[in-house]
Amino acid sequence: MKETLIIAGFGGQGVLSMGKILAYSGVMQDFEVTWMPSYGPEMRGGTANVTVILSDRKISSPIAYQYDTAIILNQQSMDKFEAKVRPGGTLIYDTNGITHHPTRTDIRIYTINAAEESAKLGNSKLFNTMILGGYLKVCPVVTLENVALGLKKSLPERAWKMLPENEKAIRHGAEIIRQVR
Repeated sequence: MKETLIIAGFGGQGVLSMGKILAYSGVMQDFEVTWMPSYGPEMRGGTANVTVILSDRKISSPIAYQYDTAIILNQQSMDKFEAKVRPGGTLIYDTNGITHHPTRTDIRIYTINAAEESAKLGNSKLFNTMILGGYLKVCPVVTLENVALGLKKSLPERAWKMLPENEKAIRHGAEIIRQVR
């Protein structure tokens, strides 16, 4: 088993955190893991992405040129990474802010309206865990039990009071993801 994933969007959307939760979840599941973030000097609003590789064998390099899955959270990332999903791979995107929807027919495409749903719940901080839940429904590479452990490991202790809400958001994300093709 090997899953090469890119998560891409704006800083402040929880892109790096989502990758970190997934990476810790993989460690809890005894996978080999790489987590390689890339972001500009801006704290919020600049582009950010993270490559996560989960494997049951040694990983030769953290650098990837094609991805099994891309999670896209803004138009700039769609423009950059849609073409880098390997044929037969998966692209998941939040429709908020996307003006040019993916056009490929050789990949599975899913939408998840996590921005809208987290706004309805009154907590935009749940956006990234909702996206993560949708991803795990489509690509169940780690168990939800290990995701709960990875979530706790990746959050600072002061944020542990939010663990139940984040776990609920993960389950809700699994409910709202929809396949386009």
